[in-house]
Parts: sequence; structure tokens; C-alpha cells
Amino acid sequence: MSRTKNKFKLFQAVFALALAALSITGTFAWAGEKPKLVLQITVDALRGDLPSRFSNVLSDGGFRYLMEQGVHYTDAHYQHSNTETIVGHTSLATGTVPAAHGMVANVWFDRGLERLVYNIEDPDYQLLTVGADVDTKTEIDPTQRAAKVEGRSPNNILSSTFSDEMAVHFGGRSRIFAVSVKDRGAVSLAGHAGKAFWFSKASGEFVTSNYYYKQYPDWVNEWNMRKPAANYAEKYWTLTHPQAKYMFGNADDREYETDFPGFGRTFPHSYGKADDKYFTTRLTLSPAGDEMTLDFAKTLLVNEQLGQDDVPDYLAISFSSTDYVGHLFGASSLETEDNIVRLDRTLADLFDFVDKQVGLKKTLIVLSADHGQPEVPGHLHERGIDKAHYFDTKTLDKTPAIMALKKQFGIGEELIEAFFQPYLYLNHDLIRDKGLDQAEVEQAVAEELLKFDGVAYAVSSTALRTNNLPNTLMTRSILHNFHPNRSGDIYLAFEPNVFINDFDGLIVASTHGSPWRYDTFVPVIFAGAGLPAMTVSRPVTPYDIAPTLAAYLGMKPPSGAIGMPLQEVMGE
Repeated sequence: MSRTKNKFKLFQAVFALALAALSITGTFAWAGEKPKLVLQITVDALRGDLPSRFSNVLSDGGFRYLMEQGVHYTDAHYQHSNTETIVGHTSLATGTVPAAHGMVANVWFDRGLERLVYNIEDPDYQLLTVGADVDTKTEIDPTQRAAKVEGRSPNNILSSTFSDEMAVHFGGRSRIFAVSVKDRGAVSLAGHAGKAFWFSKASGEFVTSNYYYKQYPDWVNEWNMRKPAANYAEKYWTLTHPQAKYMFGNADDREYETDFPGFGRTFPHSYGKADDKYFTTRLTLSPAGDEMTLDFAKTLLVNEQLGQDDVPDYLAISFSSTDYVGHLFGASSLETEDNIVRLDRTLADLFDFVDKQVGLKKTLIVLSADHGQPEVPGHLHERGIDKAHYFDTKTLDKTPAIMALKKQFGIGEELIEAFFQPYLYLNHDLIRDKGLDQAEVEQAVAEELLKFDGVAYAVSSTALRTNNLPNTLMTRSILHNFHPNRSGDIYLAFEPNVFINDFDGLIVASTHGSPWRYDTFVPVIFAGAGLPAMTVSRPVTPYDIAPTLAAYLGMKPPSGAIGMPLQEVMGE
């Protein structure tokens, strides 16, 4: 008994020291003056090496400002396995893994509702703009096409976000906003207590739901009435520099690139007429999407008077174009290179504007990404990497191995009900009607899937629930992605450079979502607020961002946070 008491006293002492250290850390950074604005920038699919890779075509005020005058972490990786948009955005917001925050995938199959669920759908909160919901006939994003329910809110996020904690800590006086082309990019970062706006391709406007407002603020109506999207009608995405200046200047037309209708594979890329059904979609497939996002965010910053009093405010901006351009053309393409150039100028414009409105010394900036992105198999083939290929998931239930399993279990119908990245869903009704053991069927299917060419991991839900797995980096990342009520029956991971490219009939060049390093690798850069310039090569994670922001402001971290305050930002 005394030995137990001694252990408990030791634990208390260690815990007290840890709290004291956190307290010191939380006050040291802003011993002089708290920032008036926290500016969190997320670039969708910005792999960690892309800014430096294309640095020779960049200007001085954007990425160079961040990398040369900020605290630049060069070895930041996610530690969850499904590197998709909502998963990464929510991890940035909460400082934790999807096993805790619950956003395990862009979509998941809800067994209780017996249908596919879009991550931020909520039938209780409708969009304020009539007709602004997803047009499934023209939407190219398969995640959006899966969103059958109108209405959006953050209610599916299971843990608090940094913005939530900020609202609580400052007694509701902090003004908290998030803006993105993607609804899931804005809603996740605004959290439960902030306000989110996103671009509707159906209406060509920035919209929100009645979770946030009963009616639009006047400035939003005025911005939408200007119809900024229409300014791009019958114009083109053209190269910023002479073509010879680019690394991929001689690679403008590759057969593996996506030839989207009316957009083409080569520069200049036409936006088309304003009444074309794909007009607003083409804007999001180009730097125009980021430019509109910036314009709306600048209007918001002025009209909501962010950073103008002694209580810190929060503005999150998620730029989406890098993701869409990467899907269509790949990371090693002229389009991606010029998109980075355009994004660099967008960032420079943003920083200059914030400096004039608030002051960069009074603004704490952090930039990261929700995930990285891979190379296109076609490009890898050109480099002599022949094993890269695409995997056809539609054939899974019809292969001889699965057919043999069905015969073994006495099943004549489809055993594999669906595959929604990264989870495979089995036919529970069929398994139950046959009186079979769910765990046994899961394990048998997983073992057969491992024999498929291109499959690296197939892990059953039962094995994840019982944690009956070897303790490896990969199995830990799969466990970090597992939520018992939302994950599917079998987690499926493909080998490096093996991808899915058929999104409901749209063949794309590149897809992310894997646990491999090209998809987990993102930049983490803090700047402004008088931070010193330094490059840090030690390993960190994007989960460290939310706890760092919280500690910097002297707040408690989000409820599920596993990250730690970054010592270089905290002034240690």
C-alpha cells in the first residue's frame, strides 16, 4: 500500500511540475503584448517541399517572408493514416487525431442512418442562400456529390477547437471567423463558436448556414452583389512568367493530365462564359479560387474590425486551389508550379493588407496544410519508376479470391457493400442472415485483400477495437484514424504510388489520402508578432499548432489535443 502511495505522490509531483512548466510557457511568449490577431492559413494539399522547390519563381513578400522571417519547421508530418481534407483541417483546429475529433474521412457510411454521411452535413441548419447547395449534376468533387443532405454545421466535430477555446477564454469577446472555397475548410476551423463562410459553385457567392447567422451581415450581401466571380468570365488563367523560366516549362501537355471540359491541359486555361454550367467550377480549379477567397477575407477583416481592440481576434483562411490543381495536373506540372507562384502573390497581398490594417508585429501568423500530395503515376513512369499505377476498387467483390470466400461462407450476394476511402464496408445484413461471425468474416476478407497487387495494409475493425496489432508507425497511424462509430469494417491502404483515380466517372491525375510520407508531409511556419527568424529541422506534427496558439495566448488547449507547444515559438 505504501509503495502505491509513494507512486501516487511521485505522479502528483511530476504532474505539478508539468503544470508549472506549461504555465511558464504560456505566459513567457507574450510577456510584453498579446497579439491583436491570430491569422491561421491553411493551404489545401501544400506538400511540405513545394514552396522551396519552386522558390526560384517566387517573390519576396509571400512564402519567402514566412520561410526567411518566421519560425520554419521543415520536418512536420501527420500521424494519422487517412490524409483527406476534413481530417487534416479538423486536426489542425483541434490539435488531435481523428480517433478523438471524429472526422475520420470526408465521407463515411452511417450504419444507424443506413446511408452515406458527408462530414459536416446537418439537416437542422440550412444555407441562408436559396439554391446555393451543391449541384450534384455539375459538381466534380466526389465528396461534395456524396452530400445528399442540405445544411452545414460543425456538430459532427467531437472535440473542441482552438477557436472554441479562444471564445471561452476571452468571454465571447474575440471575433472568430473562417473563410474557404470549401465548406469543410471553413466550418472545421471556425469550430463550434466561430462563424464560417465558403464559396458556393451553384450560386457563385460566399455563403453560410443558419447555424451561424439568421441573416447575412450587410457587408456580405454587398460583396455578393458585386458578383466578383463574374469578373473572370471569358478570361483565362495565363502563365505569370515566361514559360522558359519554369522548372516544368517544357511539360505543359502530358497525356496523364486531366482534360476537364472547356479547361484543357495546356495554357492558357479558359474560364468560359459566366452562364456555362462549369464556369464557377473552373474558377476553383485555378488560382482564381484563392484570389476570390482573399478578396472576401479582406472585406471581412475590415468590416468585422478584426484586430482593432485589446482582445485577440481570429481569422482562418483556407486556400483550396492547390488541391484542385494537384488533382487535375499533379504536383510536378506547369499548372501546379504557376499556381504556387499565384498563391505566393496572394499571400504577399494578404500580409501587406494585414500589416496596414492591424500590423504584422501585432499579428501571430501560422501557415500549414491539411495534407500533402503524391506524384502522378505518369510522371513517375517518366522518371523510370514503373511500379506506380492506379487501383480499380470496383473489382474488389468480383475477384476470384473474394468469390472463393463467399463460397466458403455460403454467400451468393455481394459481400463487399462499398468502398469509401479509406474504409471498406461489408454487407452486415447478409452476414447476420447467414448466422456468421462478423469478426471472423472481417479477418478473412482482410487476409485476402492483402494478397491483392497494390494493397499494403488491410486491417479489420475488430483488430482495431481490440488493438490486437503490432506496435509499428503504420498501425499506430491507422489506430489514430479509427473511430468505432464512424470507421468502416476494414481499413485499406495501398502501396506507395498506387492510387485510385476514378471519382464517380471523372478520371483525375492524382489523389491523396494515403499514410505515406508524401501525403503526411506539410509545412508548419509561424511568423509575425516579433518572432525571430529560424529554421527548425527537428520532427514536429501539425497537432502541435493548436496547443502552441493556445499556450501563446495563455489559454488551455483544445479538449482532445495531443500536440505540445512548440518551444521555438514560445521563446524557450
